[in-house]
Amino acid sequence: MSWADSLIKLSTYEAEVLQKRLAEIVDRRVAVEMRLAMLEAEGEAERAFSAQEAAAGIYRAGFFEGLKVRKAKIQAEIDVILVEEQGAREALAEAFEAQKKYEHIAEGLKVEARKVQGRIEAAQLDELGLRKKAG
Repeated sequence: MSWADSLIKLSTYEAEVLQKRLAEIVDRRVAVEMRLAMLEAEGEAERAFSAQEAAAGIYRAGFFEGLKVRKAKIQAEIDVILVEEQGAREALAEAFEAQKKYEHIAEGLKVEARKVQGRIEAAQLDELGLRKKAG
């Protein structure tokens, strides 16, 4: 295995690790967004209940204030995860760029090796032709 193949293998591994990390971050964001959706559904259910139940109206303002605080906390968590997700996406894009560079270099080395081999074979054929002509 050449050094170029080793670099390609390492860059592929790095890209795979970054893809897994990005997937974990996205899963975390989706889970937190689901919690936010559940809170919103809980708020809607409370609105419907308090509209039907006069005694529930007393607690309604406190409930919705607490709901607002919990939703703000979850939204802040989502915002942090979105920043982390963007960083992971950028790191993954950079890893793919590096991988493509290494693959391009390796391909260039293979082409150069084929050219050198072609020149050697041409020189050998020329030498063989000269020997036959001289002999």
